[in-house]
Amino acid sequence: MIELSDRLNAMEESATIAMSRKSRELKLAGKDIISLSLGEPDFHTPEFIKDAAVQAMKDNFTTYTPVPGYEDLREAISYKFKRDNGLDYRPDQIVTSTGAKQSIANVVLSIVNNGDEVIIPAPYWVSYIEIVKVAEGIPVIVNAGIESDFKITPAQLEAAITPKTKMLIFSTPCNPTGSVYNREELRGLAEVLKKYPHIVVISDEIYEHINFGTRHESLAQFPEVYEQVVTVNGVSKAWAMTGWRLGYIGASKQIADACTKVQGQFTSGTSSITQKATIAALEADPVILKDMIQAFSNRRALVLDALNTIEGVKTNMPGGAFYVFPDVSYFYGKSYNGKIIENGSDLCLYLLDEALVALVTGEAFGDNNCIRISYAASEETLTEAMKRIKNALEKLT
Repeated sequence: MIELSDRLNAMEESATIAMSRKSRELKLAGKDIISLSLGEPDFHTPEFIKDAAVQAMKDNFTTYTPVPGYEDLREAISYKFKRDNGLDYRPDQIVTSTGAKQSIANVVLSIVNNGDEVIIPAPYWVSYIEIVKVAEGIPVIVNAGIESDFKITPAQLEAAITPKTKMLIFSTPCNPTGSVYNREELRGLAEVLKKYPHIVVISDEIYEHINFGTRHESLAQFPEVYEQVVTVNGVSKAWAMTGWRLGYIGASKQIADACTKVQGQFTSGTSSITQKATIAALEADPVILKDMIQAFSNRRALVLDALNTIEGVKTNMPGGAFYVFPDVSYFYGKSYNGKIIENGSDLCLYLLDEALVALVTGEAFGDNNCIRISYAASEETLTEAMKRIKNALEKLT
């Protein structure tokens, strides 16, 4: 038998992907599964973006691309950063990759050494921890519960910093909680970070445009930490381009060059067709996304209203993304038909078996009191799913 690497053996499988796979297997077995486990918009890529891709093929943009991306794409990203975020990133400070996940991995591999500490507020996106572990860094978890809207304070951040701290990774809007840091909250974090100019911050803003009623704010807007911050974004979520695979960073020239070097040895440049399609997306006025954002807002209300009728479920009001992250610890220790619920994983498996609804345990995101519900599904589907969840939970005693 082949002996696999310690690196691989130490890596956990993505919980979201694992639950999605399990739900697909049950569907193939004839089960009527509703999957609310993946973070994927249920909208189609807009036609004008697809038209740009077709035109790119007709124009023979079908060869290898520059590692950091076409110059005109990076100019479009530079324009988008200025228009939407007030951030000044030159094209040579921008690197495009095959999704925001690779963008994050490039930065971590460029910065983190064996034994370096990386602060990660919990709840966190599942891949942050595993990417840090691959780089031989040490994740330092800072917990933020539902009472604080799942956001850490400047005092918590400063308390976690040690001489070994090399990086902070966080997201806003957040996956899995939907929480959004406002300007003053980010200013507070910046006031701490400016005292530690050697700390690099990855600000994951992939859900930027899926934001309900508040202006999106970027950490890099504060001049005192601009050089420390790597702003990560992409087109998967807002533009329904998950399969196109394009993410990007804006960073200091030093970090951008480092990420280009790393990427050049792994994947080189991302798809030429995707790059040309992305230019069309980024040059478009984000106001055209208003109908999609309104649909997500309506779905958020539907799911929260349903959850708030279930005794024992605690919720906050997520300000963005398309997730609800309810506290379900009330049900731990309860049982049905001899099955005792000990934690979020048990509860998700119970709901999969009893309600035929696939969700993801909060344990995968660093908070075992919660589960993640994606409302990237039709209102009809969500209504049925919430009815099933309520019925199953009410059986637990």
